[in-house]
Amino acid sequence: MANISVEQTQDQARKLLDSKIESVTALVKARQRVSDLREHLAQAEKDDKRAYVRATKDGWTTDQLKTLGLENSAASRRRSVKRSSSSEGALPPVIASASDTES
Repeated sequence: MANISVEQTQDQARKLLDSKIESVTALVKARQRVSDLREHLAQAEKDDKRAYVRATKDGWTTDQLKTLGLENSAASRRRSVKRSSSSEGALPPVIASASDTES
C-alpha cells in the first residue's frame, strides 16, 4: 500500500477548493455589477424622462426634439414592448433534434 501524506492530501484539497472559491467569487462580483448597473440604468432613465418633460415644458415640441435626434425614449420603449408582447401568443419554431432526423 502506498504512503498517503495527510498534509499533502490537505494541500491538494485546498488548491481544488481555492479554485472553486475563486470562480464563485468572480460570479458573485459579476452578478453584483449587473445589479448595480441595472440600478444606475433605472436612475438614468428617470433622469432622461424628467429632462425630456422639462424640455417640452420649456417650449420644445416633440417634433423639434425628434428633429434634433432627441426622440422621447419612453415612447420608443413602449413601442418596443408593445411589439414584443404581440408576439407572445406565437409559438416558437420547433427544432428537430439529431435523433429525430436520423430515422
